[in-house]
Amino acid sequence: MRTVTGPTDHVVVVGAGLSGLAAALHLLGAGRRVTVVEREALPGGRAGRVELGGYLVDTGPTVLTMPELADDAFAAVGDSLYRRVDLIPLDPAYRARFADGSTLDVHTDGDAMEAEVRRFAGPAEAAGYRRLRSWLEQLYQAQMRRFIDTNFDSPFQLLHPDLARLAALGGFGRLDPGIGRFLSDARLRRVFSFQALYAGVAPARALAAYAVIAYMDTVAGVWFPRGGMYALPRAMADAAGDAGAEFRWSAEVTELERSAGRVRAVRLSSGERIACDAVVLTPDLPVAHRLLGRAPRRPVRLRHSPSAVILHAGTDRTWPELAHHTISFGSAWERTFEELTRTGELMSDPSLLITRPTTHDPGLAPEGKHLHYVLAPCPNTTTGPPATSWHELGPRYRDSLVAELERRGLHGFGGSVDRELLVTPVDWTAQGHAAGTPFSVSHTFAQTGPFRPRNLVRGWDNVVLAGCGTTPGVGVPTVLISGKLAAARITGGDRPGRVHTPPPRRTVVPSSKGTADDPT
Repeated sequence: MRTVTGPTDHVVVVGAGLSGLAAALHLLGAGRRVTVVEREALPGGRAGRVELGGYLVDTGPTVLTMPELADDAFAAVGDSLYRRVDLIPLDPAYRARFADGSTLDVHTDGDAMEAEVRRFAGPAEAAGYRRLRSWLEQLYQAQMRRFIDTNFDSPFQLLHPDLARLAALGGFGRLDPGIGRFLSDARLRRVFSFQALYAGVAPARALAAYAVIAYMDTVAGVWFPRGGMYALPRAMADAAGDAGAEFRWSAEVTELERSAGRVRAVRLSSGERIACDAVVLTPDLPVAHRLLGRAPRRPVRLRHSPSAVILHAGTDRTWPELAHHTISFGSAWERTFEELTRTGELMSDPSLLITRPTTHDPGLAPEGKHLHYVLAPCPNTTTGPPATSWHELGPRYRDSLVAELERRGLHGFGGSVDRELLVTPVDWTAQGHAAGTPFSVSHTFAQTGPFRPRNLVRGWDNVVLAGCGTTPGVGVPTVLISGKLAAARITGGDRPGRVHTPPPRRTVVPSSKGTADDPT
């Protein structure tokens, strides 16, 4: 594995998002002095926090899987995720609602999910689910250490027995047909293939290897940090501070001082100069490339994932049909992905993710209120409407989403809204995200593994990238890994493996304020 050359005693980490905080913790654990520079006044990056008239709103991801990857960062400094954060296991992990009126609860326990599939679609599909679950587990085992949690220096690193194992499992086929080998019910196939959208590729075109995301969601388990997803970066920042990291909040890096191929210091917008031996850059690629002075040459221009419109709505009521996470599928499927990834149109029959964090933490809203997060995928600004058009388009699309929610059974949703925040591609663009998408570079074959933008920067001896635009890719688990991999480029290797204590599985007592089964 190639590493940063020369001294690495003092490392500046640019950005206190999940990747930057993971990198900081692993660097601290390896004995480095670390300064974290963050342009916002609080940690989190994409996983930030906004206070909205008494509602505490998570601005980024709402789904936490593979918490042991976060614990790995805490363990680097002798700390523990489970000491810092109260993790609540979600059961169901999701509730899927379909256009025909049917509903499926997605359980991560194999026996419970087999029984649910049998109720939903019959014994043949239940047997198929068991075979699918085994295949997902095998895919995960074949990929994790060799293709996800690894630093690539050359495509030749793919030439390993695990590559043959992955091929034998059908990992280089297409995702939708791969799922179809086990399940014939079209609704069930959606439940185990919609995750391809996280990778920015339609299920019909995505590699079957990306079923590993379905493994994380439907087998490994989904968790909710009490206090919202922001509790995770807040705890990581606290642990890093306790381990000796220095934080500069509301401080933007405007220049990298370079001499003889090395960054000697970072300069802040305030004029302050911070001398350093190495730098970890975690902003989205356009911002990182601007600081570096250029973008690396690639034979083909980078392609980006679809974007999203998010409606954060504080309401005075909720609805019994909602779980913590509810996926509301439209009738269309192939056409939806065609619109999102090729024709650049807004979804004519949208599939939506609706998250209600107050299901398990009423304290995120004022007394008697509820918080709902509605995510509608949309084309990015390269494929679809340009960012500036969303100033006018956004409010209209918001109204159409509310009308669609009410048509699907959330009667009175529009009238119940007490506070709201609408986020569209124009907002993602303003934050520096390429193509107006928070999901960064898509996971086509040519942008995966050793073909994804490398975390070592050619021509810069002591700069490393981290975050969703570099290896291994998009999503909370992979972004946490990217921070660890960036730290390994500086420290010279991974720290010894650790045995993680899994978070306790416990029964959650329904809140009197309203849960999926007990709305008030």
